[in-house]
Amino acid sequence: MTPASSADSPPISLPYRFRNRALLDEALTHKSYVNENRDKHVRHNERLEFLGDAVLSLIISEYLATRYPELREGALSKLKADLVSESSLAAAARRLDLGAHLKMGRGEERSMGRKKPSLLADGLEAVIAAVYLDGGIKASRTFVLETLAEELRKMESMQTSPGRGDYKTRLQEWCQKRHKFVPRYHTLRETGPDHQKLFQVEVSVGDETLGVGQGSSKKEAEQEAARRALERIER
Repeated sequence: MTPASSADSPPISLPYRFRNRALLDEALTHKSYVNENRDKHVRHNERLEFLGDAVLSLIISEYLATRYPELREGALSKLKADLVSESSLAAAARRLDLGAHLKMGRGEERSMGRKKPSLLADGLEAVIAAVYLDGGIKASRTFVLETLAEELRKMESMQTSPGRGDYKTRLQEWCQKRHKFVPRYHTLRETGPDHQKLFQVEVSVGDETLGVGQGSSKKEAEQEAARRALERIER
């Protein structure tokens, strides 16, 4: 890991060496810091966060399409959603200790902003954009795949283990372990003509709805609902 530094914090260790450190500074600056320090003429990271979201989406889409050529679009979309979810990005940001290096305002600091999954995920997306602007798509691809290596390994193990890529199976195993009963799926609505149906399904445990999913079949909608339920549980 190669150290990089921002102006007001100790060096942060990243798998990339910046030529333009101002980009890294911007990526690590939360809007709350700018609002409380207008005299410093610094930029917050929302511009980079916007760009980083697109760069991340491209890199992960390219990786999955190349790695799993046999999977259909729906399955690839589900894998991508898991990898770029707030929980996955926040976990990767914690491994980089990104929270300790974010510049934020006093109010955000008092509300434990450095530990908020949303701020960590947004900060990581901004850093991805900074790497892209500084080193191009090849550098950002290397950075993303190395930073999310643990999430990619988990995904790989789920794809190669029987039933582990099946969100309904995973949710049922969790429910039986924790609550001793299975989740229930309920079709909320069906829309569209017969040749192009769209189903919306909710999954619940007891009296609590855990997730709602849509799909071109009930089975696909149930899988999406289970995926959303698992993401909520993991958070």
